Amino acid sequence: MSTTTTEAPKTYRLSSSPFLNAPGLIAWAKNGYKFERDRKNMIDVVCGTWGGLPRDAVEALLTGSIQQDLDGDTVVFTFSPPVGACAKDS
Repeated sequence: MSTTTTEAPKTYRLSSSPFLNAPGLIAWAKNGYKFERDRKNMIDVVCGTWGGLPRDAVEALLTGSIQQDLDGDTVVFTFSPPVGACAKDS
């Protein structure tokens, strides 16, 4: 018997600070993600900057497969794990 657990979509808010502009860092990481050799590093930077983000959510954000919105200097996106996907530790 197979059991599939699905998670509800979750909205993430990546806030800016006096030292970091969230939209700028995400734009930089999206550009860097285009280069295969840099993909892991781009995910690591975003996950390290905003702790608690699932790696698969960050990957979806950087590939552009999910929409991001801006609320002032805050990047907002909603991620729904694929059906049947196992949750990954961040």
